[in-house]
Amino acid sequence: MTRPKRNLSQRLSDKYRLIIYNDNTFEEIGYLRLTGFNLLWILGALSFILVSLTVILIAYTSVRELIPGYPDSKLRREIVINALKLDSLQHEIIMRDKYFTNLSNIISGKDQQDVGNFKRESIKSKNIKFTRSNKDSLLRKQVEEEEQFNLTFSEKPKQQSAANLSQIHFFTPLRGLITNSFNAETNHYGIDIVAGPNEVIKAVLDGTVIMASWTLETGYVLEIQHENNLVSFYKHNAELLKKAGSRVVAGEAIAIVGNSGELTTGPHLHFELWYNGRPINPEDYIVF
Repeated sequence: MTRPKRNLSQRLSDKYRLIIYNDNTFEEIGYLRLTGFNLLWILGALSFILVSLTVILIAYTSVRELIPGYPDSKLRREIVINALKLDSLQHEIIMRDKYFTNLSNIISGKDQQDVGNFKRESIKSKNIKFTRSNKDSLLRKQVEEEEQFNLTFSEKPKQQSAANLSQIHFFTPLRGLITNSFNAETNHYGIDIVAGPNEVIKAVLDGTVIMASWTLETGYVLEIQHENNLVSFYKHNAELLKKAGSRVVAGEAIAIVGNSGELTTGPHLHFELWYNGRPINPEDYIVF
């Protein structure tokens, strides 16, 4: 006669007795009465306690450092320091981008942005790219026609002293941003001026062009002899509008700003002013 089949619930409801005997005397020491449900509950409780203890040990003790791949305290400290440095570097990059954007706006005549407080570094015009207009020849011709009858305000007595140079009205050769000032100690006998593309360079005083040529270091160079033993130099031009021997007046167009020569770091004008054979600081006498 076959026994009827029992389901899982009925099997777990069966009672079992676990008896412990003394192996030598076969004396019954104790017993434990269990059911299948009780056994599952005990195993579940033990598993929960074991998992909880493991999590506590890993989370609140140094045992977690024994786990392969888990960073130790020194490595975690370096991670935090590197994160702080990365944040600072990102901030500096943002400030640099805003600064160069602001510089570009100044050159193009746009409104400046609010870039907050940040350290200003030496201005580099190396990455400034200017493109020549297709109509620049017409523009130069128009400027020459407009400037050729300009009046000069530089009529002064023949003899001038260095102290009286401030009484001479010098015409500004180029409106822009001065990126490198006069420094005789470093043999930089002039100033570097950055302006917009195809800007016209003008003579500072009446005079005669005594040199209009090209050199390997300074590119297209123009030199003008003025009265009172004054000589002005205009270097790194893109194109010269005057030839040697030409007579010019103050404010007359003489060249186009450029980036010629090996010593240039970007499109700009290197302007020098010499008096009695000695270089002088143009910023002392001219407003740029």
